Amino acid sequence: MAKNYIKLDGTVCKGCRVCVEACPKQCIVIGSDINKMGYQYAKFENPGCIGCGICFYVCPEPGTITVIKEEEDKK
Repeated sequence: MAKNYIKLDGTVCKGCRVCVEACPKQCIVIGSDINKMGYQYAKFENPGCIGCGICFYVCPEPGTITVIKEEEDKK
């Protein structure tokens, strides 16, 4: 089974919530922690990620989101 997920860099996220609204599987939430810029930042919380990359494309802060899409083992 493929395991897809995203990495979010909370140090540059401004908590705009665009990725939260765009995620079709509701894998991203705005956490309660605050980064050094004073923003509550996005966090990946749901293992149902399909690795679609929508969050990556809609994020206005370059380099904040990295999509990891692992291929299934074919035996």
